[in-house]
Amino acid sequence: MRHFRWFRGESGWIWGLAAMAAACCLATTVVFSPGYLSADSVTQLKQARGEEPLTDWHPPVMSLVWRALLATTGTPATMAVLQAAVLWAALWVIARCVWELTASRAGSLAVLGLGLAPHVLTFVGVVWKDVHMAFALLATTALALIGRRLGTGRTTLRWALLGLGLLFLGYAILVRKNAVFAAVPVFVMLVLALWPRPGRRIWLVSTAALVVALLVPGVAISSLARPVPTSQHAQIVLDDLLHVVSERELRSAPVAPELRDRLATAARECRRTGSLSNSYFTCWDRSPNDLHTYADQLTSLWAREMPDHLAGYAQYRLQLFSGLLFKGSYQYQSGIITNTLGLRTSHPRLEAALGTYVKGAVHDLPFLFAGWFWLTVGLLLAVRPGRGSFSLTVRALGVSSVAYVLGYLPIMPTTDFRYLYWPALAGTLGLLLSWLGRGTPRPPDSAATTSGRLTTGHRPHEATSGSATDAPLV
Repeated sequence: MRHFRWFRGESGWIWGLAAMAAACCLATTVVFSPGYLSADSVTQLKQARGEEPLTDWHPPVMSLVWRALLATTGTPATMAVLQAAVLWAALWVIARCVWELTASRAGSLAVLGLGLAPHVLTFVGVVWKDVHMAFALLATTALALIGRRLGTGRTTLRWALLGLGLLFLGYAILVRKNAVFAAVPVFVMLVLALWPRPGRRIWLVSTAALVVALLVPGVAISSLARPVPTSQHAQIVLDDLLHVVSERELRSAPVAPELRDRLATAARECRRTGSLSNSYFTCWDRSPNDLHTYADQLTSLWAREMPDHLAGYAQYRLQLFSGLLFKGSYQYQSGIITNTLGLRTSHPRLEAALGTYVKGAVHDLPFLFAGWFWLTVGLLLAVRPGRGSFSLTVRALGVSSVAYVLGYLPIMPTTDFRYLYWPALAGTLGLLLSWLGRGTPRPPDSAATTSGRLTTGHRPHEATSGSATDAPLV
């Protein structure tokens, strides 16, 4: 079948990919309009609008970004538009790199198709920090592939790519603190992609720049926006105390009498309801800001009791972690929850169609939403990344996925699929790149001419008949 004339030639196909990515971005924006919102999302929107005080329970940087979008556009829908734009722009960049390195039209299309897979599409327009983290890491991966493609001769461009990548990495960690487990391998990949043999100076400067990308916004937000502290970390401490320490021991704990009574009551309530996690919401008799009030006492009690209950602590955490791996939940956010802001899903029938698609996949292809599957995929990619053009990227995605999943072992609050969203996205991309990279030459460690182009390697060249063949890059 003859290709459309507009898609003939290398530049024509690249712009064709761009057009398809733009169409997919528009379509997902329409389906998710004005953005699907859970209770967490609505809280962040209220903070962005100034209707509730800004707190650090949810990432302040995300609420502030939303506030800036509201000030610029006047509509909360732009947050979901931004999410879709970052996803499809990153996938287009990766698809372009795949095309240039493999001359495979099907492969580049498959990269774009990744965004339509049910386990990826399910959260594209849901305003969650997990989604922001995943898309920021994906954008960094795209920048690393650009650097890998360009070679080693363009110093200014390499530093510019590093700076942009560090901004994405810094944002990923700011929106989700445990993203550091996933971000470190991606950071290493970015540096190695831009400098195949980086010296000590490159590592020191790059690491310092990453620290700056974290500290400067963090300090600025703390000093200027002044989010109300909530001591969210104490939520995990509370889970451990209520499920590892006995009620009798809690009643004699060296804490304030009121806290002792509340701990014992909450432990009894957890047993009654069978709640194993998220105890602050399911078992604790909450009052405003009380977690922050008791945070120091809870943390001290945890440090005192856990060494004497190591076996029980390990069993409890492994029980929860097995739930994340084998008993997933919350694979789909159904539109917008009932709220006082007057927000409703713009296209209920499209939302219903999306729900049918995702929930059908959960039923028919449950492994796509299973933690054990993406942990296995990550391990496989980390150990056997292949030897082609994408081996560095594949290994980094695998290590990032494994580190992120295992990082939940001591801190996992629930079994929501959104905690696996980055491993699922990274694992799918890693599998695809591993397959597409078979038979392609590995980029040289150091090979640049004075013009800044690679002296070895391949790129696709469009023959006069319209079929792609490999030709040396000159």
